[in-house]
Amino acid sequence: SIFSPPTDSLSEYTVNNLINTEMPPNVPTIWDIKTSPASVQEVRPQTQPEEEEEVEVEETEELGHVDTYADYRPSKSKIGISHPDRVVETNTLSSVPPPDITYTLDDGGISYQHEVILQNNQRAGFLIGDGAGVGKGRTVAGIILENYLKGRKKALWFSVSNDLKYDAERDLQDIHAPNIQVHALNKIKYGDTATSEGVLFATYSALIGESQAGGQHRTRLKQILDWCEPGFDGVIIFDECHKAKNATSTKMGKAVLDLQNKLPLARVVYASATGASEPKNMIYMSRLGIWGEGTPFRTFDDFLHAIEKRGVGAMEIVAMDMKVSGMYIARQLSFSGVSFRIEEISLDDDFKLVYNKAAKLWAEALAVFMQAADELCMSSRKSLWGQFWSSHQRFFKYLCIAAKVRCLVELAKKELEAGKCVVIGLQSTGEARTREVLDENDGHLDRFVSAAEGVFQSLVLKHFPSEKQRREKGAGNKRKRKPRARQPKQPRQITDVAGVINISDDSSTESDAMDSDSNSSPDSVQDNTDDVIFINQTTIDFRFHPFLARLEEMKQGLLNKIAELGKELPLNTLDELIDKFGGPEQVSEMTGRKGRVVRRSDGSVQYESRAEQGHTIDQINIKEKDRFMNGEKLVAIISEAASSGISLQADRRVKNQCRRVHMTLELPWSADRAIQQFGRTHRSNQVTAPEYIFLISELAGERRFASIVAKRLESLGALTHGDRRATESRDLSKYNFENKYGTKALDKITKAILGQIESKVPPPNDYPGGDSMFFRDMKHGMMDVGMLCSNSRLGINTEKDCNITKFLNRILGLEVHKQNSLFQYFTDNFDYLIEKDKKEGKYDMGILDLAPGNDQIYEETQEKFLTAGNPQDGQVILYKISVDRGMTWLEALQKAQTLSNPDEGFYLSHKVSNYPCVLLAVQGQEHNMIIYKPNIGKQAQTESLDNLQQKYHKVTPEEAQDSWENQFTFSFRKCSHANWNGRCKKVEEGQECLMGTRLRQYHMLCGALLRVWKRVSDVVADITNSSILQIVRLKTKDSSKQVGIKIPENCMSKVRQELVRMDAEVKQRHREKEQQAQEQRQAEEQQRLMAQRQFFSQNLFTSSLPNPSLLQGGTESRQSVIKYPQPE
Repeated sequence: SIFSPPTDSLSEYTVNNLINTEMPPNVPTIWDIKTSPASVQEVRPQTQPEEEEEVEVEETEELGHVDTYADYRPSKSKIGISHPDRVVETNTLSSVPPPDITYTLDDGGISYQHEVILQNNQRAGFLIGDGAGVGKGRTVAGIILENYLKGRKKALWFSVSNDLKYDAERDLQDIHAPNIQVHALNKIKYGDTATSEGVLFATYSALIGESQAGGQHRTRLKQILDWCEPGFDGVIIFDECHKAKNATSTKMGKAVLDLQNKLPLARVVYASATGASEPKNMIYMSRLGIWGEGTPFRTFDDFLHAIEKRGVGAMEIVAMDMKVSGMYIARQLSFSGVSFRIEEISLDDDFKLVYNKAAKLWAEALAVFMQAADELCMSSRKSLWGQFWSSHQRFFKYLCIAAKVRCLVELAKKELEAGKCVVIGLQSTGEARTREVLDENDGHLDRFVSAAEGVFQSLVLKHFPSEKQRREKGAGNKRKRKPRARQPKQPRQITDVAGVINISDDSSTESDAMDSDSNSSPDSVQDNTDDVIFINQTTIDFRFHPFLARLEEMKQGLLNKIAELGKELPLNTLDELIDKFGGPEQVSEMTGRKGRVVRRSDGSVQYESRAEQGHTIDQINIKEKDRFMNGEKLVAIISEAASSGISLQADRRVKNQCRRVHMTLELPWSADRAIQQFGRTHRSNQVTAPEYIFLISELAGERRFASIVAKRLESLGALTHGDRRATESRDLSKYNFENKYGTKALDKITKAILGQIESKVPPPNDYPGGDSMFFRDMKHGMMDVGMLCSNSRLGINTEKDCNITKFLNRILGLEVHKQNSLFQYFTDNFDYLIEKDKKEGKYDMGILDLAPGNDQIYEETQEKFLTAGNPQDGQVILYKISVDRGMTWLEALQKAQTLSNPDEGFYLSHKVSNYPCVLLAVQGQEHNMIIYKPNIGKQAQTESLDNLQQKYHKVTPEEAQDSWENQFTFSFRKCSHANWNGRCKKVEEGQECLMGTRLRQYHMLCGALLRVWKRVSDVVADITNSSILQIVRLKTKDSSKQVGIKIPENCMSKVRQELVRMDAEVKQRHREKEQQAQEQRQAEEQQRLMAQRQFFSQNLFTSSLPNPSLLQGGTESRQSVIKYPQPE
């Protein structure tokens, strides 16, 4: 059993059949989430006593949220010493136990997944999902050492950077295993497999390395396989395994899968704080046995479809199921002492002015690009608009970041004065633009560069519609990439000054020149440098091509306006930050860029290389890290290049032990990267926990970036820690619009702006000019950013493929007051839709706690059912749970003694009934009273003092005591109707009525839930028309924790039938397997007996021949009798 049988139950009350499992669906329970207070009032007969309303409206509130984390203690192993820091795990994961110990170490035992063989004959793997800083490296080193001692002397360790080899050696030394050698694959020649034993350390990119040296095609993958040798059963570590995501679409991911398939007996360990941030990234975790033969999901695609269809709730089930099955653990450092805050930064008037100018110029550029494309009659414009909107997004992103620099510097300087040190996280370095300007000026720079200006200029220079593009793109034909060589034909078209025509790939939506710290995942960045076609430098005479002359004039006009705007645009953020903090001498820069623009002591500006003599960029980053940790520099700026592996916490072992203030100037576009960055400053063995500050400007469009991260953090918290509220930055969830509610809200506001529907949500009331001006401005604004388009036949309509991502990108291009007002209108609609779904019971609330704060929860019964599994079968347990929600007189009196307001205290009902209704009223917010009753405890809804005094009169505790105690006892078995009227119609008709009873009963399904998820959700969906399965957790009176699916009362019989059917199927398979095994044993026994008979027959024949030596012997020998064994 997953949970121990209850030591305390309700049997002491000797109440038989307290709750009928076949309760009619119209009887409300606290789990009838679909029943809203409004709908209850509409159907209630007017003649019912007023008390019934008060009882009924509290139904939904017994589900709530409690603290997200619980202290982690190994539940089934006592070996080893405690972690030096406080380690926690989510309440959800702490509610499910790991399997029993099956593997013995020298000084104890552990559950060892590597002893299990999956049904595809591959050895099962394990996922270490510990958060950053817990100690995954040492855990991995311990696994390698254990296998080394067992004679498995070779191990593979993959990570993201060659420099982390030194960390691997440090981890092995820390666990006293310095004799295990670590060999760096990048230092070994292709084809060389001379190293005999130890750890082969390689990066993921090395897996796809190949060489043609000496005319021979050699690959690193083959070299690794040759080193491992056939039958390899050692350890393969996929450290920071989130780097292997997108296994189907990247060579790296495919190589990871290939390696696992070719070494089926290898002991695979996946290790990453973000390894399962989205279900689709789990495809390379083939050794977990979640999909495939013998599981509910035949293929990974089946698994992916089932999980994504059912949202975050299903992802929470995945994490719990993996822990129950013994393939997963996820702990993290406690965040006690860590502070989080979001700084929303207001914009000054000068910046707003520049921003508005830029927005207008982009709207003009859109019109010019469209006019040029129309004049050229371009039929294929996918590439053109891909480049246009990609540049549009990056331009305004640079502006968003620049808006925060002044505020960030002020905040940081205050923190430095307070004796702290500062870590600043960003993604874009803007190096690409700097290098462009450097090339234009023959390697000289005397000014700071604006990255935003560069993006705009580059778009017009390289992608402005031209005759060449029109002909190349053809009518709907997909172009092939052109070779970078001189073309034999002379194109008849205008050229730019350099005589170079740039043609972008249709599929590219990213930058034509990526920043070194790009926001695109390295896995997904293909070769997106533009194809360059050199043409003859002949000048075209525009007198013979007037429309080409007009195009050139339009293009030049745009470039002139961009140059004018560029004088006011902000400078490169990274260079500006370093300059404001006092230059490179004061700032540790850990990024991937090769050079920077710096201000010299005489005030002049120049470009300099970051390289120091004899060191690579990676080594420079490590040196800069050491300078920060030693206290030589107190400001560090990190980009993605430093986001994996580098530790910047206030470590007890380093000189700089000031508290870290981690400021996120630019949120990463991926939650994986966000978590990696946040984990740099919060790690084991630290003196103080860090402070996190997220800087978000008041620009509504910037929440686009926060939205992406919030979405990923929400799902990351669910998958990697079994609870969507677990991820560190949960404050950002209010910015998560990339879901079905965002899509619906967008649809409603576009239709309302076009006048197609009348919205139930009013526009912002402070918009200048009122509602009509708002709708008019928004219509023009959305046309300016391409969200609405004008069509001669259809009029103005929504752009094709209009989605929430595109909307959040595009509104960046509106003037500040317009985008803020439009975004406000969007969020108002968004909130309205969520509230509507909550009232109707359609909102997925995540994991809720049953009766939070109530310790009177009992397990009544449990039924066990077997489930099919891979490789071994599991089980689910159907629990019947009882909750006594009543409030004793002693509790009520103790609460009453703390009250001071004259209106607070005990009240008796004016209505005369069997036992007068009594309650305790406590002052709440805004003249509302919080109500406590003997039968239901705390009532969900507050009551206004006026309403309360109309129905009740205030009494002393002495006057209230008898009624309280009588009602408390009476309501244990009987409903409110019996109390009010002395009888209940339902009870008289032989039914059960639970209205106002103290005792409530619920049904929970716990255990290996992933294996039954689809069956149960299908049954529930058929009955309730909702695919949402509510996951709940609770702690019973005997302190056993449970987490599982809540089964609605009206679905119980069907769900039980389905579980019985599944149990029978598993048992039938067991019988068939047993029968096959018995037949196999019988066949083997028959063969053994046949072989034995043949053996005896041969011996009998040879023994019956006369023995010459006996014939020559004496009488005694001749008289010897030989006895032969007889066959059975």
